[in-house]
Amino acid sequence: MRMPSSWLPAVGFTLLPHVGGILGAFITKKEVPTWYANLVKPSWRPPNWMFGPVWTTLYTSMGYGSYLIYKELGGLTEDATVPLGLYAGQLALNWAWTPIFFGAHRMGWGLAVLILLTETAVATTISWYPINKTAAYLMVPYLGWLTLASTLNYCVWRDNKDKSE
Repeated sequence: MRMPSSWLPAVGFTLLPHVGGILGAFITKKEVPTWYANLVKPSWRPPNWMFGPVWTTLYTSMGYGSYLIYKELGGLTEDATVPLGLYAGQLALNWAWTPIFFGAHRMGWGLAVLILLTETAVATTISWYPINKTAAYLMVPYLGWLTLASTLNYCVWRDNKDKSE
């Protein structure tokens, strides 16, 4: 059965964020039971099993939001340069965090990336709002999770500076 070509951008944009998530999962899977297990972590942190479902939901939401912007602006047009460029930038920062934090054990650099990521995700959301409010609203849970992730990264870095490589 052949998928109608009008669905291809919707599927592609929605699945794109998962690419970095899947690649990052290979690093995380190796480091969680070893290096990460030995770090001091705050009592309020989410359980490890929660991260996969949360990121799957967030990646799907932001990906679909990016499709709504793409569709609203008529594709990869000049008008789409800033809103989709900001989105691409925040997605690249998102994908970079796992190899930095889990792969290289650079908790301080991970925090710096998360701060830049959060700022870029906020700018993305603001740029999307006048174009498609639904797309912007789809970013709100992601912004909340980035706030939690940044706080968690800070606490882990603060409490484990001696375990950073």
